This record gives sequence, C-alpha cells and structure tokens, in this order.
Amino acid sequence: MSYALRRAGQAAIVLIAAFTATFILLQLLPGDAILIKYEDPSLGLSADQIEQIRVAYGVDSSWWEQYWATLTGYARGDFGYSTQYGTPVLQLIGEALPATAVLASLGFVLAAIIAFAIAFLSTLSPFGWLRQGLQALPGVFVAVPVFWLGILLIQVFSFGLGWVPIVAADPAVGLILPVITLAVPISAPLAQILVRSIDDVQLQPFVTVVRAKGASPSWVLWRSVARNALLPTLTIAGVLFGELIGGAVVTETVYGRTGIGRVTEQAVSSQDIPVLQGIVVLAALTFVVVNLVVDLLYPVLDPRLRRSSRAARTSSAPALQEASA
Repeated sequence: MSYALRRAGQAAIVLIAAFTATFILLQLLPGDAILIKYEDPSLGLSADQIEQIRVAYGVDSSWWEQYWATLTGYARGDFGYSTQYGTPVLQLIGEALPATAVLASLGFVLAAIIAFAIAFLSTLSPFGWLRQGLQALPGVFVAVPVFWLGILLIQVFSFGLGWVPIVAADPAVGLILPVITLAVPISAPLAQILVRSIDDVQLQPFVTVVRAKGASPSWVLWRSVARNALLPTLTIAGVLFGELIGGAVVTETVYGRTGIGRVTEQAVSSQDIPVLQGIVVLAALTFVVVNLVVDLLYPVLDPRLRRSSRAARTSSAPALQEASA
C-alpha cells in the first residue's frame, strides 16, 4: 500500500509540474487570442465590449491569479472555455477524444505485434544474415518521420495501387493506413529493448540449465526467456503509450481525420490557449496514468520485488520496536 501511495504522489507531482510548465510557456506566447478574434471590424464590437469579454475569460487579471484560477478549475473538472468557439474545452476534447483513443490503441497494439515478431523471429532464426536484417529494421523504423511515412503510404497504397481508399472510406478501412503510420515508429524502440532483453536473459545460468535438460530453442524462448525479458520492455511500453497522443496528432493531421489532432491544429492557428492547455494536460495525464499502472504492475509480474518489499518491512520492524522501547 505504501508503494502505491508513494507512486501516486509522485504521479500527482509530475502532473502539477507539467501543468505549471505548460501554463508559463503558453502565457509567454506573443499576441492575445481574444483581441485577435474580437477586434475584427466586421464584428462591430466596441472597446468596452471587448474588455468585458476579456474580464469574462479572466485574462485581465495577473498571471498568478490566472494560474490559481486555472489550477483550481482543473481540480474541479472545469477546463474553461475556448476563446475561438466559446464552448467548454472539456466538451471539445470529449468529442474529439474517442477517435484519437481508438487510433492510438490500435496503433499501440500493432506496434507491439511488430516488435514481438521482429524480436522472436530474429532470436529463432537459424540464419545469421536474416537475424542481422531483422535487428536492423528498428533502426530504420525509428528514423522514418511520421508525416513522411503517412504521405508515402497514401501515395503507394491509396493513389498508386488503389487498395486502401482514404476518401469516403468505410470507418474501419479508413483506419488501416493511419494505424500503420502510427505503429511503425513506435514499434522500433519496443523491438530494440525486447531484442536486447532477450539476449541478456539468454546468458543467465537458469537458461543454460533449461537447455542442458534438452529443451528446444522455441520452448526456452517462450517458457523461460520471454517472461523475464518483458519487464524492461514493459517500462518503455508505458513511456511510448503516453507519447501516442503526440504521434496521433501528426497522423490525424496528415490523413485529415477528426480527433485531437484536428482540435490541436485549429487551437494553434487561433492561439486558443485554454484548448492547448487542456490538450497538453490530457497528454500528461495519459502519460502519468499509464506509467503509474506499469509501476504498480511490476511487483505483480516480478516476484522478486514482492519478496524484497516484504523483506524490507520485516527488517524495519525490529528497528521500530527498539525505537519505541
């Protein structure tokens, strides 16, 4: 319980730090989104009316008052209002989030499949040249820019071969190319960490004992090596899943999909600071929650951590008794 509470406290500190850094950086941006929108002569608003709008949004107060009001509002679930549309930020994000969540989840699943396929095939391959070729793929994948890969897939599979339409396509079919675009770069670090972990675990004495008993390479890999090699991969998987929101933004922009990417693009072009703040906090919250879940799963997956935790509590008990005596 103490481990979970400590991790939760650290997650809360990271989230507040991300909120604070985002608020400061957005406040330093030049220009005023409200003035940009409402000083348009076609709207016919007077200076007093524009000032009333600024007061309604709270931008007439000091930065510290704005920070505290925004922070307490987020604590209550109030993300403010968009300066561009006048609608609640939470409503805009809530309408766009499901499409991005589906894209990010499918992209992560495909990335995991690609990473496992590269790692296991390269490990079981009887040919050295094939093993080297498979292990070189992650280096190629990680060097490919997301926007370039998206454009290339559209040119080849949509315009060139006509296999996957992107205009007026079925929702399921329309996800194929974006999911591949998002999954390929994410699979690279997963595969690299998994291959390195498998190589390290295969050098352990217990693997040598299992092989000496006559177990086949595939049996050793699946029954003895895979579980121990997954722990470092789980850590990097949590980090990468938290970064999927950023990758989904670029992917949605390339494919013209409705989601967080479209909302972010419009917010940047109009300097809609409340929406940008909400999106960044959402990405930070996703990152923090996923990594918190990974941290809490570690003792479940690795019995050594449970034993070390119990041993620490056992060794500290006599010291506490002596101190109380």
